[in-house]
Amino acid sequence: MQVIGAGFGRTGTLSLKRALEDLGFGPAYHMQEAMQRPAHVRQWLDYAETGTADWDELFAKFSSGVDYPVCCVWEELVSHYPDSKVVLTVRDPQRWWQSTMSTVYGFRTAFAPWFLRAVPTAGRFVDMVERLVWTGLFDGRFDDRDHAIGVFNRHNEHVRATCPPERLLVFEVADGWEPLCEFLDVPVPDKPFPHLNDTAETRRIVTGVKWVTRAIPAVGAAAAGAVLLNALG
Repeated sequence: MQVIGAGFGRTGTLSLKRALEDLGFGPAYHMQEAMQRPAHVRQWLDYAETGTADWDELFAKFSSGVDYPVCCVWEELVSHYPDSKVVLTVRDPQRWWQSTMSTVYGFRTAFAPWFLRAVPTAGRFVDMVERLVWTGLFDGRFDDRDHAIGVFNRHNEHVRATCPPERLLVFEVADGWEPLCEFLDVPVPDKPFPHLNDTAETRRIVTGVKWVTRAIPAVGAAAAGAVLLNALG
């Protein structure tokens, strides 16, 4: 792993993933990679239960990683990969909470119970996110705005205070290519910085999953499974 993203989801992590890949630091790991790899979901669940993981095996095909669940273990990864650099994506805390609350937090309850029983891989994925993110990071209180923003701010402050400054870039995706390329010592591409995964699209996906798995259970499993695999893409 050459680049480790320490920023929470909904801070521009999917845009950063694409940017890192465009700069030659790909493939970049992201929650969507775990969604598409049942074996990885099992490994993350094992980590949630035991606190240990074979990082070299998990990230064997990846040169960088961003978003959840990578940011949940950023300190372990920084220690395990001593030559890696760290990018902390940041955003206005109030806007970050509102964006997360109105989008990806909806996946917590998007799938009908029958679907989670019928499609074990989806059930394990939801369980993994619950353990590592909603219960793990946010103590089961993400819907408490002040608590969640407090967790967000303390996380960012901890990264700033503990990561060696020569290894750390605090980055807003609105800043574009220049600070990221300077930090990684690579040329600036001759194309716009990627901006992906807007709020409206993610809301549409969550609503679609809820509708499919509740309105038409006879055919919902296959359709919702397809939606899940593309949810954050």
